[in-house]
Amino acid sequence: MSNQNLGLETQAIRTQLERTQYLEHSVPLYLTSSFIFEDAEDMRASFAEEKERNIYSRFSNPNTSEFVEKICQMEGAEDGYAFATGMAAVYSTFAALLNSGEHIVSASSVFGSTHTLFAKYFPRWNITTSYFDVNQPETIENYIQPNTKILYAESPTNPAVDILDLELLGKIAKKHNLILIVDNCFATPYIQNPIQFGADLVIHSATKLIDGQGRVLGGVTVGRSDLIREIYLFSRNTGPALSPFNAWVLSKSLETLPVRIEKHCENALKVAEFLENHPNVASVKYPFLKSHPQYEVAKKQMKLGGNIVAFEIKGGIESGRKFLDKIKLCSLSANLGDTRSIVTHPASTTHSKLTEEERLAVSITDGLVRVSVGLETVQDVINDLKQALE
Repeated sequence: MSNQNLGLETQAIRTQLERTQYLEHSVPLYLTSSFIFEDAEDMRASFAEEKERNIYSRFSNPNTSEFVEKICQMEGAEDGYAFATGMAAVYSTFAALLNSGEHIVSASSVFGSTHTLFAKYFPRWNITTSYFDVNQPETIENYIQPNTKILYAESPTNPAVDILDLELLGKIAKKHNLILIVDNCFATPYIQNPIQFGADLVIHSATKLIDGQGRVLGGVTVGRSDLIREIYLFSRNTGPALSPFNAWVLSKSLETLPVRIEKHCENALKVAEFLENHPNVASVKYPFLKSHPQYEVAKKQMKLGGNIVAFEIKGGIESGRKFLDKIKLCSLSANLGDTRSIVTHPASTTHSKLTEEERLAVSITDGLVRVSVGLETVQDVINDLKQALE
């Protein structure tokens, strides 16, 4: 039976990885740096890539291969490569595909470290970036230049939970022969599959919801086999590979991803509905709230609304700080996608070095609060937010 004909939940659990002579039910850990060869000819053929086999765990390992295979099945991708972190995936994907003098068109609202790559490091190699307003995707084509190679976006965005129309992005990329790369971290393969809408590559920080329990770091890029080949060759030589142990943890985490995501999203919607009716909250953004500006787009391309809720607390930065100080149950952390609910105030923490004008350009207002809703009893989370708001 082809795994492509199986349900997503089954794809997250079952792979075609061969068992060892011990016939284990759960895939074992392969904590080895290298693999041996039967003879000189086997070694020669392996390095010549005339046969597909493991040589060195920086190149491939049974645990990382299983993890990648599962993500590929769930995303509908041809191939993939796993990385030590989500940012290793982002950097290596771009670095493998871009040449000096080429150009990126990116959504204005992207993860802070990704923005730093685009603004500080890539210009050293004469790679430039133009940003389009996430709320004005109809302007994207205005930023495309003759040397533009990549169109890049996150959806939902971090931290303001804006939604980009992936089908529109796919059509624009195809029209202009661009590589469309989508960061699917907030949605996970269970909620959204950008390849269905025209994405060439999909990136995940597996550290977040894929692990889901705040234990290990990891990243993965999946998509077109020809592009993954370039990413693999770059990464094989530069060394950002995912460790076998972390790959094993993440692969096991995928087996519970669907049931965890269902509960995350159920809790998040209840939290969003509570916040929408609180007098000290100016506005709430959650993809599956009808008040969300891109609600119809979210419903078109997402199975559920995700676990991230963004809301505007009245009173600006000072109110945001006071709100964090009054939190008792939820965690104050820079992470997200954990079983534990996490609260962040970007204007006074993660984005505090930006000017107010720079923050507003990426939808980060002074009073914006991001809640990564966990798996606790949802009323306990709501009660904590309620007492902190009051």
